Order: sequence, then C-alpha cells, then structure tokens
Amino acid sequence: MKFGIAFANTMQFAEAEGAAQLARGAEAAGFDSLWTVEHVIVPKDYESSYPYDPSGKMPGGPSAAIPDPLIWLTWVAANSTDLRLATGILILPQRNPLVLAKEVATLDALSGGRVELGIGVGWLEEEFEALGIPWEKRGARTDDYIQAMRSLWSSDLAEYSGEFASFSDVASKPAPANGSVPIHIGGHSKASAKRAGRIGDGFFPAGGDIAELIDICRQTAADNDRDPSSIEISTVSADLFGPDPIAAVEEMDSLGVHRLMVPAFLVMNDPDNDLAGWGERVISQVS
Repeated sequence: MKFGIAFANTMQFAEAEGAAQLARGAEAAGFDSLWTVEHVIVPKDYESSYPYDPSGKMPGGPSAAIPDPLIWLTWVAANSTDLRLATGILILPQRNPLVLAKEVATLDALSGGRVELGIGVGWLEEEFEALGIPWEKRGARTDDYIQAMRSLWSSDLAEYSGEFASFSDVASKPAPANGSVPIHIGGHSKASAKRAGRIGDGFFPAGGDIAELIDICRQTAADNDRDPSSIEISTVSADLFGPDPIAAVEEMDSLGVHRLMVPAFLVMNDPDNDLAGWGERVISQVS
C-alpha cells in the first residue's frame, strides 16, 4: 500500500516554508506523494454544492489560499528527492490542453518523471462562468483534452482532431521523462468511474460508495478491452483514522486499492513530528 497526502497545498502549506517542510517530512515518513487541490477563483457567494461536505461548502471559504497546483508542485520538487508530484485534482476543462500539456511535461522532465496528473470535470459552475468557459459538455471536453495531451506527449510531430481540440504537425518539447504522464480520474460519480475505466491510468474516488465505484471502473475497463488491474486506485478511508488503522489498510487492500490518502489538515500542527509518528504507526507496519 502507498500513502499520499491530500489537500497538500492548503492552510500553512500554501506558503513556501510550510510546503518545503511538508515535502521533507512526508518523504522522510514514507509517504510516496503529495496531492494538490485547485480553484483558480472562488466566488464569494456560490450556489453550486461542494460534493464532499454535508454543508455543500468548501472548507476555508473564499479567503483561503489555494496556490496554482503546478507552480506549487515545482517548489515541492525542488525541496524533495523522490516524492511523487500529484494534482488531486486539477480541473481539466478549464485549461487550454496544449498549454497544460507543455506545463506538465516540463515539470515531469525537470523532476525526473515524478508527476501524477489527477484531473476532474469540476463542480463549481460559478467558477466556469467567471473564467468564460462553458459549463455544459465539460465531461466531453475533458475526454477530448486527455486525448489531445497524450497525442502531444507521444509524438515528435503530433496531430489530433476532436470536438474541442484540433491540431496537426505540431511539436511540443520537452517530452515527459518516461514518454507520458499518468492521468488519474478524480470524482465521486459513476461517470467518473466509467471515465477512469475507459481512459484513465488511475482512479481517485474521493467520496460515494468506494467499492461500487471501483467495480464500475474495472468493469468499464474490461468492456473496453483494457486490463482492469492496470488502473491504479487511490482513495480515502475514514477508518484509517480510527483505533485500528492497520485493519483499515487491510480492508482497502482487499478491494484492490493501491494508495490511501491522509488529509493535510491532520498533520497541520507539527508536520515533522506528526508525519514521523504516522510513518512509524502505520506506513512502516504495512510496507
């Protein structure tokens, strides 16, 4: 089992020293990755419902700092050695896929192939409106952008023709260190599970019925002539923070989960000591 830290670019970890301290402490404790969140802007009064809290509102509110994930991860890369640099998630349909492909490939090349690109379709309609990006068909736009980026990464002269992205005979260098970057599909819906099964390298269900979503992902992969076991599963488990975290790890392992996430706010008071303690109590016991 691998262990990652979610919401890594929030709270005091949004600042330079906090991010560096978190990266060093996580790496020393045996965590394999840091996973960022993203919002370009947060409207003061939004009616869209945040799907991961009963209140329907994001923690922290509009005043909370959320650094750009790729720039924040570049700082983390410079302050770590082997830590995986992950977005969990980046809102793909809000991005220009050619620009994003260049940014991600650059970070991956400079870091020695450490990037994991977690993407989602977004839930905050007012943010799309402020950015001037259509809310409708954002799922189809996401699928299109994934294929467009992979085309750019895999060819010296790339071409792609889709509904939302189209180009021919274009070069985008540097290429990712290993020829491509793993793309993890994030979400809590059956649609996200199916998308992961169709075209994802990984799946990050952050809510809902985790077992059901994993089953849907795997069945969809099989239906599309893909190997279901090749899709890396990263998720959360509330029982991981209960009296028997080892049992929680074993339960999730039985579902085929590859990575469990620890929210950054659980290590916010003293990152080095808390991370080290977590590593001793849990990570070292199951590695």
